[in-house]
Amino acid sequence: MIPWSEGVWTTPPAASVVDPDDADLLVTAVEGSDAWRTTSYGFVHDTEHALLAPFPQDSAVEVEFTADFEGQFDQAGLFLRIADDRWVKAGLEFSEGSLQLGAVVTAPTSDWSLAPVPSWKGRRVTIRASRAGDAVTLRARVDDEPLRLVRVLPFPPDAIASAGPLVSAPSRADLTVRFHAWRVTASDATLH
Repeated sequence: MIPWSEGVWTTPPAASVVDPDDADLLVTAVEGSDAWRTTSYGFVHDTEHALLAPFPQDSAVEVEFTADFEGQFDQAGLFLRIADDRWVKAGLEFSEGSLQLGAVVTAPTSDWSLAPVPSWKGRRVTIRASRAGDAVTLRARVDDEPLRLVRVLPFPPDAIASAGPLVSAPSRADLTVRFHAWRVTASDATLH
């Protein structure tokens, strides 16, 4: 487990408090916070709340949180950062009236992929990024179900990167997400 205190915020949230009863981290987003660069919308948002620590080659990072949100574009998950215009966010987002599992890869403009997962609402979700060779493999699961493949993306093997929990609330001021764990493990041995 990575202690919450080891991370550095990309943009400080409205509040972040460690629950003394269970050591969960409760993060309240600032209204208008988001991460996006240019594509289709024409704007750049770099106000996400991402708590980051080093993400070296041949390692994997996981965050676990409760998916209890329903405001338009509410989002939580995992953020991987190389530079202001080279980053990845993966996790859950409330979009088009449903909870969605997806990823945004920015290099230097953003793309976006989504798949509906409405049954994940209110449950524990784990988002995992495994870094090996010239790629990052993103996986996700709900509760204790098996991890499912979300995406494989190119990632420079020599890049100095950081990763950790992410929260953003583009359209409201009262989103609070409960993170249960932040872990670093060995990278995945195989893709499948």
